[in-house]
Amino acid sequence: MDMQLTLSGKAADVVKTQVASGIYSDAVAFISDIVLKYEAYYQKKLEVLNREIAIGLEQANRGECVEFDFDDIMQEVDEELGYAN
Repeated sequence: MDMQLTLSGKAADVVKTQVASGIYSDAVAFISDIVLKYEAYYQKKLEVLNREIAIGLEQANRGECVEFDFDDIMQEVDEELGYAN
């Protein structure tokens, strides 16, 4: 599938800088790399979340329930994956 994409502002500057650095041969190579890295990150995050859900379900089935904050859990997942802010 061919796509056309128009970037402006900061996004365009980032692409131009990466191509100019010689790390990427062109904008398509850079955008493709970013998309594939995002997909890998997303899959890892899903794996961690599914694992945590399974643990939580097991605990709930044993009657071990506690209150939690969704944002805190998402931050822990990001930290585990090395994506903490």
